[in-house]
Amino acid sequence: MSHLITPELVLLDADLGTDRAGVIRALTNLVAEQGRATNAESLFDDAWAREQLTDTGVPGGIAIPHCRSEAVTEATLVMARLKPAVDFGAADAPADLIFLIAAPAGADQEHLTVLSALARSLVNPEFVDSLRAAATREDIVALVEQATAPEEKAAPAGDAAAGAGAGAGAAAAAAAGHPAANADATARPVLIAVTACPTGIAHTYMAADSLAAAAERAGVELHVETQGSSGSTPLDPAVIAAASAVIFAVDVDVRDRARFAGKALVQSPVKRGIDAPDAMIAEALAAASDPNAARVAGGEASNSVANDAASTSSDEHFGQTVTRALLTGVSYMIPFVAGGGLLIALGFLLGGYLITDTAGDIITQNSLWNLPDGGVRAYLGAAAFQIGAASMGFLVPALAGYIAYAIADRPGIAPGFTAGAVAGLMGAGFLGGIVGGLLAGVAAHWLAQRKTAAWFRGLMPVVVIPLLASIFASGLMVLILGGPIAALTIGLNNFLNGLNGASAVVLGIILGAMMGFDLGGPVNKVAYSFAVAGLGAGAIDNQAPWMIMAAVMAAGMVAPLAMALASTVLARRLFSPVEKENGKAAWLLGASFISEGAIPFAAADPLRVIPASAIGSAVTGALIMAFGVTSQAPHGGLFVFFAINPFPMFLVAILAGMVVTALIVIALKRFTRKSETVASAAAQVPVTA
Repeated sequence: MSHLITPELVLLDADLGTDRAGVIRALTNLVAEQGRATNAESLFDDAWAREQLTDTGVPGGIAIPHCRSEAVTEATLVMARLKPAVDFGAADAPADLIFLIAAPAGADQEHLTVLSALARSLVNPEFVDSLRAAATREDIVALVEQATAPEEKAAPAGDAAAGAGAGAGAAAAAAAGHPAANADATARPVLIAVTACPTGIAHTYMAADSLAAAAERAGVELHVETQGSSGSTPLDPAVIAAASAVIFAVDVDVRDRARFAGKALVQSPVKRGIDAPDAMIAEALAAASDPNAARVAGGEASNSVANDAASTSSDEHFGQTVTRALLTGVSYMIPFVAGGGLLIALGFLLGGYLITDTAGDIITQNSLWNLPDGGVRAYLGAAAFQIGAASMGFLVPALAGYIAYAIADRPGIAPGFTAGAVAGLMGAGFLGGIVGGLLAGVAAHWLAQRKTAAWFRGLMPVVVIPLLASIFASGLMVLILGGPIAALTIGLNNFLNGLNGASAVVLGIILGAMMGFDLGGPVNKVAYSFAVAGLGAGAIDNQAPWMIMAAVMAAGMVAPLAMALASTVLARRLFSPVEKENGKAAWLLGASFISEGAIPFAAADPLRVIPASAIGSAVTGALIMAFGVTSQAPHGGLFVFFAINPFPMFLVAILAGMVVTALIVIALKRFTRKSETVASAAAQVPVTA
């Protein structure tokens, strides 16, 4: 294995300024200068994006900025001992020891293990003191290689495997009922923990070791499962059974969370496991003896950080919970809609618009060896239409089911799908699916929090919760809510069908601006969901839903295409090398109706890009409605040209929005000055040898 660090990758007593962005840029520049990265700007962007997720400063004057990047060609460590120190967000002091960990996107297991070992060593005060006292770069390299050498490492305190020794054996024996082990477990409380961070290289393992050290100080037996990049060994079920509480120090999903169901829970971001491990151990001990403490809900297989927080005492407000649930439902619904809509459009292309009347009979009464009138085109068109219609039939149930899933996790899926199906039966449509999903999710979540006897707990997620939550949510839809929501849906459809002239153009402006505003975010998703929800109601004599779909899709293509036009054709010198590379990719992303292709530009310069995008997208939406362009496909951009009519006017509307957006961005970049904050973060900092 090649050396992760060399003397050329060490800076001693260097002055890299007082800004962490400048420090990271200097270190990423050094990686590129040593031939270990293809593009310093891309590496900086990835490292800086990781820095925005969580501060990488840790107690003791240390910072560990790190990332995985496509630009990195060889796993690399860069170490800088700074004068002056720079604030990296640690609670105690600025950092004077900086380790940049740059891992290739596909880093091999051996390199990741060594990188993790380094991160663990940085919680060892003796090792840190040695780094500060080292006189030469070569001394630094020797210290790092010694700390990460396999033969020198002790068994990692944070690995689940480490817990399989004497401590775990005692815990397992205690769970099995052995008297001696029971006495030991009584004398020494048993806790378990899971640590995980987005990159899975540094914070995951540092939090594990910090918690292990704190547990030792508190006289507690702790077993930690590190869900990181260098591998994860699940905790022994006997150890989990013997534990009185669990600590989740995580920034990402906890894998197989259902294993910990019923355990008293203390949860925080992974960085708190490094900064305040003693407090977390104390909180876990207190929770273990508190019957009212938050507990891991039963029946959960996996959950997002947001859901974890929602199932405990989180800071998430009701509005945030609802927004998150709606976005989750929409994101899971989109594949049904996209696949189904494209198949329906393909069915029309092959079999004509009248295929809707005969498709069912054709596929049940004919085959490839017994073709109907119209031949193979009619048969394949009928098959495509029926498969697409079946997929689209899941639109409302999937929306409701995964809204409920976002609130209550797995126990909410069945009640949510049922409520969505009932909403469709009642004619309540898309709005009914939203209401039904929310009701099912709230009911399932409430039931999951009820305390039950241990023998009954296993029945809750598979029988009791689906039954009672389905009765509650679907019963309300049938008895009370379905009729009024159906009436509202019919009224909305009638309103849309009556749109023409100026009113249709105004709707196009609104939908277009929404699509261009946050580029795949909540506002964008609301406009898109509104369009796809009505797509199935479109017909030859009711083309308003198809016009709305065309306006939304065309407007969603404008921002990435405009950024590509501006950065690669019209004004290249106004954009950074990274933005120019992103612009090349944005051509294809925009043509495919992937609005997120413009996010790198908006993130770097939101005050210019977002207004320009919203204005240009609004222009496109207005033109689509004015031209009467229709789309029977919910996704695909230019590649579903056969489902768009008239396609030339579709292109004209997109081109107009592209040009408007690109020109506004260029004008704003030329005639307004960047804020000091952005300029500071983007400034080039010379590397000090």
